[in-house]
Amino acid sequence: MDQASYANHLLILREELVLALGCTEPIAVALAAALARSVLGVEPERLEVACSGSIIKNVKSVTVPNSGGLRGIEAAAILGAVGGDATASLEVLQGVTPQELRRTRELLDQPGYCSVTLEEGVPNLYVRVVARAAGHEAVARIEERHTNVTELSLDGGATREEAASRTPVGCEDLPVSSAAGRAERGALSLASIWEFAHDTSLADVDELISGQLSCNDKISRAGLSGSWGSNIGSTLLASRSNDVCCRARAAAAAGSDARMSGCPLPVTIVCGSGNQGITCSAPVLEYARELGASHEALVRAVVLSDLTAVHVKYYIGELSAFCGAVCAACGAGAGIAYLRGCTFDQYGATVVNTLANVGGIVCDGAKPSCAAKVSAAVDAAVLAGDMAFADKSFKAGDGLVGADAERTIRTMGRVGRVGMRPTDVEILNIMIGKTDV
Repeated sequence: MDQASYANHLLILREELVLALGCTEPIAVALAAALARSVLGVEPERLEVACSGSIIKNVKSVTVPNSGGLRGIEAAAILGAVGGDATASLEVLQGVTPQELRRTRELLDQPGYCSVTLEEGVPNLYVRVVARAAGHEAVARIEERHTNVTELSLDGGATREEAASRTPVGCEDLPVSSAAGRAERGALSLASIWEFAHDTSLADVDELISGQLSCNDKISRAGLSGSWGSNIGSTLLASRSNDVCCRARAAAAAGSDARMSGCPLPVTIVCGSGNQGITCSAPVLEYARELGASHEALVRAVVLSDLTAVHVKYYIGELSAFCGAVCAACGAGAGIAYLRGCTFDQYGATVVNTLANVGGIVCDGAKPSCAAKVSAAVDAAVLAGDMAFADKSFKAGDGLVGADAERTIRTMGRVGRVGMRPTDVEILNIMIGKTDV
C-alpha cells in the first residue's frame, strides 16, 4: 500500500473513532446549544431549534444521558445550554450537575422557552440553535456530521472568526466545513481495507482500537448487568450463554440497551453512531475470546470491521431510513471471519451475504428496539460468514446482489440513500402525527 493510501486509512480511523456520551443525535443538539450559549455568554432567555427530519426522528424516543430520564429535542437543547461543556465535543453532557438538571426541568416547564421546528431542504443531519438574551442573538449550526460546525455567530453579521473572542477554549478545532482536512472515505475499497488491516503497523492503531474495545466492552457489561431498555442482551444471554454467536449478539445488543436508555458511560463511535461502534467491536471481541486469538489479531480484526462499516455506510449517507446496524454488522461479520482465517474472497462474500439478508431494515429512530435490530444484524453477519466458509454464498442476480462485492455495496447504498428517501419521509410523518394511519 502506498504511503498516501495508508495515511488516508489511518486518518479515517482517527476521525471515526471518537468518544460520545449517549445517542449522537440528541448530543449534537446539546452541543449546538452549548456552543450557542458559549458565544452568547449568559444563560439564554429563549432557545429556537431547527432540525432536519432525521434528527427529529432520532431524538424523539431516546433518553438524553445525565438528564434523569428526559427525552426529546427540547430536553437535549436546554440541558446543553444550561449544563453543557461546549469544549467537550460529543461528551458535552458529561459534567452536568444536579443544580443544572433542576434548572433544565424548570425551563422545560416554561411555556415557549424552547421552540422546535422541522427544517426542510437541508442535509439529513442538520441542527441550528438560536439562543437569545439581553437583546443579543447567538447561532450555532451543525451539518452533515455530528461535530461539523458550519456556523457560530453573534448578532447576525458576525462570522465564526469575529466571534472567536467569545468562543471557549477547546472549540477552535471543531471542523468549520464538511470537507476541510477530512479523510477521503470514497477512496476505500474492500481490497484496500483488507491490505491495510493486514499490513498496518500495530503501533499506529493499537491505542485507538484498544480504547474502542475497552470503552465499548464496559457499556456492554453495564447493559448485561443492569436494567436498561428492553434488556435484549441479557434476555439473549439467559437462554443460550454457551453459544458464541448468541454471546456476540448479546454483547452488542446489551451496549445498545444501555446507550439508548441513558446510561452515562461513553461509547467509541463509528459512522457517527455509538450503536455502530459497539456493533463493530463487541461481537469481534467475543469471538476473539472464544477462539483464543492474540491481541494483535483482535486489533487487526477490529480495524477490518471498522473500515468495512465505514465503506458500506459511505454510499448510504450519514442518516437515512436504512438501519446503520446493518453496515456495522457487515464489519463485525468481516472481523469475525478474519479471526477464523478467511480468504479475501470469503471476506467479500461475508459482506455480500449480510447485505443480501438484512439490507433494508428500516430506521424508525433511536430507541430501545435498536438493540433488537443490532442483534438480528449480527446474527445475519455470523450466518453470512458461515456461508462464505462453506462456499454457499448468494450469487449475482439474487435480488440486489451485484456482479461483485463492490457493486453490491454501491447498489445497497443507492437503495438506502435514494430508494428509501420516501420511506424516511413516511416514517417521520407517522412519528410526528402528520400522517393518520
